[in-house]
Amino acid sequence: MEKFGKRLRTVRMEKKKTQKQTAEMLDMKLRSYQLYEQGTVEPNIAKLIMLADFFDVTLDYLMGRTDS
Repeated sequence: MEKFGKRLRTVRMEKKKTQKQTAEMLDMKLRSYQLYEQGTVEPNIAKLIMLADFFDVTLDYLMGRTDS
């Protein structure tokens, strides 16, 4: 899960968004988003899909299964 959090942070920073902006755009609590980036909490599949769509990356990329 650590790789997921790092990837999530990387794609967010590439989009030049803060954690707060991202959480608001995804209609979720800031703390929930922060826990995803920390790797403390795993999102459910619906949230994973939402995150991948929002950042325009694949689920495989977010989960560290591929580097492209």
